[in-house]
Amino acid sequence: MKLVIMTKSTFFVEEDKILEALFDEGMDNLHLFKPDSSPMYCERLLSLLPEDYYRRITVHEHYYLKNEYDLAGIHIDDPTAPVPDGYRGKYSRTCTDLSMLKEMKRKSRYVFLKNIFNCIEFPEEKSTFTLAELEKAAGDGLIDRKVYALGGMGLDNIRMAKELGFGGVVVCGDLWTHFDIHNNTDYTAVIDHFDKIRKAVD
Repeated sequence: MKLVIMTKSTFFVEEDKILEALFDEGMDNLHLFKPDSSPMYCERLLSLLPEDYYRRITVHEHYYLKNEYDLAGIHIDDPTAPVPDGYRGKYSRTCTDLSMLKEMKRKSRYVFLKNIFNCIEFPEEKSTFTLAELEKAAGDGLIDRKVYALGGMGLDNIRMAKELGFGGVVVCGDLWTHFDIHNNTDYTAVIDHFDKIRKAVD
């Protein structure tokens, strides 16, 4: 099972140091997700990271950064948005509707199935699937190694995602709640939690 770590949606002072430490600990798929941010800030964050790790980073929005920094690929969040004109590299997508999953899987490197559980970082984003719906989707072959579970994913429910046959999990809030961006400078709790998540996924 694959593990994707998604950045916190906002920038913060210790972020580059924490991301570098996570890469050093074995993180191999980071999604740079900073919705509605200035590309300048994304560029600054990338410039603070060792170039050796760029090939493990996928960018949301600001797609030109993929080529500029030789990143792993782009991720398209809007399920209805087309692939950018002229783009020829690898891409992944977010899906919110089981009926769209088969077609999305066919064309994408992998697909995030969103709103599996209530989102931790964005409390207004609630689960939109019942367990019965997910079990049926798994039984019908819609959920497979190319589909990653997104939304409220963490240590408590990785086992369920495995049992449903998801090929990966996308962890965001469950990791970043272990660091208070306003008061903390010691980020060992984040690294320790990442190690627990990684062991649960293996």
